[in-house]
Amino acid sequence: EVQLVNSGGGSVQAGESLSLSCAASGFTFDDYTIGWFRQAPGKEREFVAAVRRSGAGTLYAEFAKGRFILSNDNAKRSVFLQMISLKPEDTAVYYCAATDRQLDYWLLGSPPQYDYWGQGTQVTVAS
Repeated sequence: EVQLVNSGGGSVQAGESLSLSCAASGFTFDDYTIGWFRQAPGKEREFVAAVRRSGAGTLYAEFAKGRFILSNDNAKRSVFLQMISLKPEDTAVYYCAATDRQLDYWLLGSPPQYDYWGQGTQVTVAS
């Protein structure tokens, strides 16, 4: 059974950093496309970043470029989203998601393309 568990959220001041984790069970990361999304109150789920199967490229949302970095540790079966220079508008629940399909770049940001989701972790950035 595929499971994703999010952790690492919290409350920080603007300009500070957080690192989110997505721990996986039931599959090997290299065989899956992994995405990160976020959802603020009253807003739709928004794409943050993704890595394609077998490390075949990454994609970041414009707001994430230069501030958010994806990495993974296969031994720990985890994917990480490191976030620096956080802003109040980054406040949201952050989710990791996975699919065993190799998605084209133009599909990486589409939530319905992902089959499995973590439970989410809250990130709150105070001004």
